[in-house]
Amino acid sequence: MDDQQAPVSLGEIIRRQRELAELSMRQLASMVGISNPYLSQIERGLRAPSERVLHAIAGSLRTTADALTEQAAPRTPGPAAVLAAIAADPNLTARQRQALVEVYAAMTATTIARRGRERRTADGDRPRA
Repeated sequence: MDDQQAPVSLGEIIRRQRELAELSMRQLASMVGISNPYLSQIERGLRAPSERVLHAIAGSLRTTADALTEQAAPRTPGPAAVLAAIAADPNLTARQRQALVEVYAAMTATTIARRGRERRTADGDRPRA
C-alpha cells in the first residue's frame, strides 16, 4: 500500500481546521470556553480533549466531532482484514493460526481498555491507585 499516508493526529486536524477558518488559537479557545494553553496542548497532541470540549471545538469550527475524529483515524486494515490474512497464510499451522488470533484479540482488547482509561482521565476522572 504505497498510497497510505501517515496518520494525522486529532490535534493536527483541529489546528488545520482552525487555520482554514482563519481563527487564532486565542479566538477558538474563547469560543469553546477553554484556556489558550489547553487548546495549544490539544493541538500539539499533549492532551486529549474531553467529549464536551471536542464537541464544542467542532461546533465552533462548523463541523462535527465525528468528522474530526474520522479524519484523524489511522488508515490501517480492520480486524476482518487481519484475521483474513492470518487464516489465508499457508505457512501457518492450525495451532499457530489459533494462537495468533488469540494474541491479536488480547492485544486489541488491552488497547481499547487503555484508550477508555485515557479518555476518562482526559475528561477529569482520576484513576484510583
